[in-house]
Amino acid sequence: MNFRIIFFIPLVFLSSCIVSKKKFDDVLAQKVKTEGELTDKVAQLDKANASIKELNEVLDKLKTDTTALNESYRATAKKLAALNSDYDQLNSYYKNLLNNSGKLNRDLAQQKDQLLAIQQNLESTRKLNDSLSTSLVERERKVKELEQILANKDKAVKDLKDRITNALLNFKENDLTVKVKNGKVYVSLAEQLLFGSGSIEVDSKGVMALQQLARAIKDQHDIQIMIEGHTDNVPISKKSQYMQDNWDLSVMRATSITKILTAAGVSAKQITAAGKGEFSPLAANDNAQNKQKNRRTEIIITPNLDELFKILGTN
Repeated sequence: MNFRIIFFIPLVFLSSCIVSKKKFDDVLAQKVKTEGELTDKVAQLDKANASIKELNEVLDKLKTDTTALNESYRATAKKLAALNSDYDQLNSYYKNLLNNSGKLNRDLAQQKDQLLAIQQNLESTRKLNDSLSTSLVERERKVKELEQILANKDKAVKDLKDRITNALLNFKENDLTVKVKNGKVYVSLAEQLLFGSGSIEVDSKGVMALQQLARAIKDQHDIQIMIEGHTDNVPISKKSQYMQDNWDLSVMRATSITKILTAAGVSAKQITAAGKGEFSPLAANDNAQNKQKNRRTEIIITPNLDELFKILGTN
């Protein structure tokens, strides 16, 4: 199922407001701090995505290595069986030679040397076989553990998506959608559900939807939530000391949604408010319909990957 967050972003501020320089500096400093925190969070998200990719590569390598070890184990076991057979045969010859006359002493010495060499080879092969067997068992255990953790993560994401979907069933599909993409849950809220024209204040219907969403996820302490604001490429109609461009607008709308979620019980430590302005469009800003698609907020819920990182760190 495809889901998108579409909302209308034009924002009107009274440009005639008179603000003291100190207040302006405080707001500007907060903006810089917010942008810095956004950069850190984006870097953390990129690192988490890179770690997932690395984990999947390690899993693939473990599977390949396991197959190779299985083949080596079978070859070594076959060689061990052959050596055991040779040993038994030479040992039998040795015992028979002990009962023969002195003329066989030379052959007996030769056979004894061969027997000792085979015994040494047998012991070396047995140790190698035991080592390969232990390594194979450990790798198979590691592969199963990784597969189980990945399966549990996928199930947790699906369960979270189902829980959110059930919590928001009373809203129309063109108002909001929920989907899973790249191991994350994306909640999309349409513009008519969230903001009125020229406002960063969420409408009452949008507040209700966000509160219902908060009830579905507030007890999930193993997730991280990214609130991303997006706009089209149309410049804001009125600039102010607080808002200069679409980037500012997208951040302020994301912050408005963040405050509603935290007020409804979601931990502020789990949420990051971000704005991407016009720089991450869903479609080309070449007509009114596409511009409407690009004016959106995306609520991206990511599972905690600490357990996967611990397993990766032991490899």
